[in-house]
Amino acid sequence: MHKIRKDDMVKIIAGKDKDKTGKVLHVDTKNGKVLVEGCNMVTKHTKPNQQNQTGGIVHQESPIDISNVMLLVDGKTTRVGFTVKDGKKVRVARATGKVID
Repeated sequence: MHKIRKDDMVKIIAGKDKDKTGKVLHVDTKNGKVLVEGCNMVTKHTKPNQQNQTGGIVHQESPIDISNVMLLVDGKTTRVGFTVKDGKKVRVARATGKVID
């Protein structure tokens, strides 16, 4: 059970894309990184292959450290806590006390 999951809306709180918001595309729990849609874009030079016939310069998202993103609930950033409800462990927004999932 992790504080940030795939498809969560997050706000970036540090780095070059500070104050941008986006949807989490992938969470790498082993390395503590997340991939956020439209944030931390990098330019990558690719060779032509089966999927990309032309090759060239591609702009894509790069992983960002999980400590540099904060969960958005109802448009406000909040820390995440956990409580047990009906025998299930659920995430709770610390700012409002609202159950997230």
